[in-house]
Amino acid sequence: MSVMVIGGDYLGVIEKNLYSLGVTKLVHIDGRKAIKKSRLNIPKQISCVLVFTDYVNHNIVKIVKDAAKTQGIPSFFTKRSWGAMEAASMHDELLKLQGAN
Repeated sequence: MSVMVIGGDYLGVIEKNLYSLGVTKLVHIDGRKAIKKSRLNIPKQISCVLVFTDYVNHNIVKIVKDAAKTQGIPSFFTKRSWGAMEAASMHDELLKLQGAN
């Protein structure tokens, strides 16, 4: 399973936890620089997109949401903490995605 993470300068424990869930490839975009709609490239092998909403602006969230929806890729939006991801049931959703791949 491949995951694209947008937002946050440093993933820290989240990166380790994602790998422990079966993520084999992790693509990280820090989200500090503006992302233009025409420049956002979600690779075809990506299984899902994870956006840390406390590290990106509203425009980036909309661009990522639209791009993921267009490509039929599930997208998740949460704060940058493993606890927030678990509270939003993203942990369970990632496990389901792993089972589907």
